[in-house]
Amino acid sequence: MTGRAPDGPVVDGVTAAVYTVPTDAPEADGTLTWNATTLVLASVRSGDTTGTGWTYGSPATADVITGQLADVVAGRRAFDVPAANEAMSRAVRNTGRPGLVAGALSAVDIALWDLKARLLGLPLVRLLGACRTDVPVYGSGGFTTYDDARQDRQLRHWTEELGIPRVKIKIGESWGAAEDRDRYRVAHARRSVGDRTELYVDANGGYTGKQAARMARHLDAHGVVWFEEPVSSDDLTGLARLRDTVLPDVAAGEYGYALSYFGRMLRAGAVDCLQADATRCGGITVWLRAAALAEAAGVQISAHCAPHVHAHAAAAVPNLRHVEWFHDHTRIESLFFAGALDPGGGSVRPGAEGVPGHGLVLLAGRAEPYRVR
Repeated sequence: MTGRAPDGPVVDGVTAAVYTVPTDAPEADGTLTWNATTLVLASVRSGDTTGTGWTYGSPATADVITGQLADVVAGRRAFDVPAANEAMSRAVRNTGRPGLVAGALSAVDIALWDLKARLLGLPLVRLLGACRTDVPVYGSGGFTTYDDARQDRQLRHWTEELGIPRVKIKIGESWGAAEDRDRYRVAHARRSVGDRTELYVDANGGYTGKQAARMARHLDAHGVVWFEEPVSSDDLTGLARLRDTVLPDVAAGEYGYALSYFGRMLRAGAVDCLQADATRCGGITVWLRAAALAEAAGVQISAHCAPHVHAHAAAAVPNLRHVEWFHDHTRIESLFFAGALDPGGGSVRPGAEGVPGHGLVLLAGRAEPYRVR
C-alpha cells in the first residue's frame, strides 16, 4: 500500500515495541511493589507518516497489538479513528477485553489519533478542539517505600522548583496494616509543602471501609482534599458511602477498561471526581466519551498517569480537573521522547509550539538500551 486511497490516506501497517525501565528507587503503594516500569509502544504508519501511542503494562500487550489488532486496523481509512476503535473492540470479544487487551487497543487508538493529526499537520488539541490553553497538573509519587528525606525532596521539587501547587502521596501501606505510619507520612508531607499547596493521598484500595473513614478524619486535620481509592474501586457501594461521609473528595476510575465501567461508577454516585486512563480504557476515543459521561453527571474528570498521552485530550474537555504528573511516567516520557512538556507553574500547554500530533518524537537512541522486544 502507498498510504493513500481515492477517499483519503489509509493505514499501511501497525508495529509494537516493548521497553522496560528500572525505577530510580524501590517503589510501592498500598497494595503493590515494583522495581521497573514497562512501556509498550504502538506505531501506526500511513505512507511516510507515523503515529505513535503507548500504554504501561505487561510485555504481552505487544503480542495483542501485532497478533490481533494490526490486521484489523491495516487498510482502514486513517481518518476514521472511531471506526477502527469499534472494529478492534469487536475483534477482541472472545479474548477478553479488560486488562492488557484493553491496553493494547488503547495504545493503537492513541497512535491513530496521533497519525491523523500529523497527516493533517495539526497539533492534536487543534484537531480535537480546545476548551483551554493551560492544563493543570499535580505531582504524583510519594511511594510508601520512601523514607522521610526522599519524600521531602520529591515534594519540594514539585512545589518549590517547579511551582506545582498540588501534590499526592501514597498511603494504605501493606494493605492498610500500617495506619500509624500512614498518618505520620501525611503529617510530614504537609510540613514539606506548607499550607498553600493542595495535598492529595492515594490508598490504592488498601483500606477497609471503617479504616478509610477513620483515616479521613486525620486527612481532614491536615487539609487533605483528595482521597483516591480509599477502598477498592470495585466496591462502588463502599465508595459512595464514604463519599457521603468524608470531607476530602473521593476519586477513582483508573481501572476502567470500557465505557460501561464509568457509567456504573457515576450512576452509583461513587466519586466526586472521575479518573480515567486513556492507556487503559480504550484510548483517546473512549477517554473523551468518559469525560462526556462525567460532565452529564455533573462530575469533573482527572486524567490518570501517562501525562503526555492525556495532555491534548484534557485540553479539549470542559470538565477537566487536572492531569496526573506521575513520577515513573514523566521520567520515562522525558527520557524517550523529544517534545516533552514543561509543568513549571503547575500546568502544561499542549500544542503551543504548533507541532503536529501529540508533539512527541521517539528518541530511538535513548530508548534502545531499554528495549526488551
